[in-house]
Amino acid sequence: MTWGARIRLLLGLLVVFAIVAACTLVFTQRQSRAESRSASITAESFTVGSAYPGTVTTMDAAVGDEVEEGETLFEVRSPQLARDLESDVVTADDLGMPVDDDGTYAIVSTVDGTLSEVLAPVGDFVQGGEVLATINRAGTLAVAAEFVLTPRDYGRIGEGSSVEVSLPDDQVVTGTVSTIDVDTVDGQASSTIVIDSKALAAEPIGGLYQPGTPVTATLQLRDDGPLAGAADAARDFLRKVGW
Repeated sequence: MTWGARIRLLLGLLVVFAIVAACTLVFTQRQSRAESRSASITAESFTVGSAYPGTVTTMDAAVGDEVEEGETLFEVRSPQLARDLESDVVTADDLGMPVDDDGTYAIVSTVDGTLSEVLAPVGDFVQGGEVLATINRAGTLAVAAEFVLTPRDYGRIGEGSSVEVSLPDDQVVTGTVSTIDVDTVDGQASSTIVIDSKALAAEPIGGLYQPGTPVTATLQLRDDGPLAGAADAARDFLRKVGW
């Protein structure tokens, strides 16, 4: 082999390596999917509280029970309420809840859902306005996920972007981006994204399907075309050299 042929071979290899390196860079910069750093199931939560100070005398539902709007959860006996009723300071209609003459009143669920927390068991004395329990509203299961993206890739997502959610049992449900909250840290966009999923929202709350369950969310980034990565790389180079 002549020296000329060797030089041409060497130049050809360098060109091939350069093309492979450029393609690798473009592929890395233009990934079509992004996986969440962390993600978990969420739900809308509502609290129920006491109207008057008193003692919790009965509890008609336990944590994990499904409850309906208007269903009685607790009964509280309040001597102060009994005195106010007797002196006509208030009436049962004023309170908007079932009340006995002895000052015992019912605390009812404000929504359909699942009782997720009880803060005042039977025998506890509660103040007026104190929270007694929390209810996760039915049909509101969603996912809150954190993604770390480059600013350019952050620009490739938006409301309605497709997301796959992998549950701990390896089941996968689909969803869409509902809201995006972003902070830029060290040149990267740290985004907290809320994902709505009809399949997830249709599940009863409990077991794997409850707030706090860790999941993995995979976000589909917008495809800007096969030459988008090369164009981005060229713009970055020109910006670095001051053009």
